[in-house]
Amino acid sequence: MAYRRSLSVAATLLLTISPALMAGDEATDAGTFTAAAPQLGQVIDTDTLTPLAITVFPDGRGLPAGSGTAVDGAAVYERHCLACHGPDGRGGLNDALVGGQGTLQTGAPKKTVGSFWPYATTLFDYVRRAMPYRAPGTLSADELYAVTAYLLHANGIVDEAQVLDAQTLPAVTMPNRDGFDWTLPVD
Repeated sequence: MAYRRSLSVAATLLLTISPALMAGDEATDAGTFTAAAPQLGQVIDTDTLTPLAITVFPDGRGLPAGSGTAVDGAAVYERHCLACHGPDGRGGLNDALVGGQGTLQTGAPKKTVGSFWPYATTLFDYVRRAMPYRAPGTLSADELYAVTAYLLHANGIVDEAQVLDAQTLPAVTMPNRDGFDWTLPVD
């Protein structure tokens, strides 16, 4: 019931203010709009936008300078991840990050870094954007490489001393790399 009420209030508000927002200062009457811009926000210049362009692609494009090992990553994990994901990454308050290999084709698949993710670079990208939960975007590039190495090592994918960086991370072969069909359907 509360959900419907919230939707109703939101819809009413949107219908009430949208003519003014869409027309900017040039509304002639409700429902009649001119070709003027909506007059919302401001133009973002390239210098402001560039630091926000942090996408990392499967082939490694977009990875920053820096490096880390699982040994270094253990301290990063303990400081920033343990409270939510447990002492060994097998689950805590939030999802498990370790284990699950061989479960995807069963009736109880366990989707973790080691069982589901197709690219190690995707793990780096996700952690960079969304973790730690209460302070996303605060880890340095070295901390990101280190905690990525730690999680990959905990899943048996890389050696504890392997240095991960912009050249070596894309070369990591994830167990489920071929588990996705990336082809688009043809009509």
